[in-house]
Amino acid sequence: MKLHAKVPFTRLLLMLLLAGLSMFTVSALSSAATPQIGDSYGGGVVLYVDGTGQHGLIAAKSDATVKEKGFFSWYSAKVAANAFVEGYSDWLLPNKEQLHQIYIHRSSLAGIDATYYWSSSESDASKAWAQDFTTGEQLDGNKTNTGRVRPVRFF
Repeated sequence: MKLHAKVPFTRLLLMLLLAGLSMFTVSALSSAATPQIGDSYGGGVVLYVDGTGQHGLIAAKSDATVKEKGFFSWYSAKVAANAFVEGYSDWLLPNKEQLHQIYIHRSSLAGIDATYYWSSSESDASKAWAQDFTTGEQLDGNKTNTGRVRPVRFF
């Protein structure tokens, strides 16, 4: 009888041990898969992660440089951002707030120039918002002026 009493206890102990290990493994895997700000992820660098850890904003690792020296009018900036590839086809010109996130996290991004970058946000029919990456100031400029483009995408 003593032999039969030890077998169920051993099985129960083994089941509890395996259940505990599986919870630890699932927890470790899910936290490791959550991207953090500054991580390389999805063809760029993570700028923002929502509360679920499953969605956020990624900035391209480099500026769009379709044109010589990479300066674009606002109109061509939108086209250049949409044409940016780097393994993904859903890049776009960031809005004013997203562009500010790029400015805040610029130390995590390579190749950010101390110049103006375009946003997709318009202030009126002839002006759109840009950000000065020297001072951090956001200002509206004529859409025919030139600026740099750092595309973003969502995950």
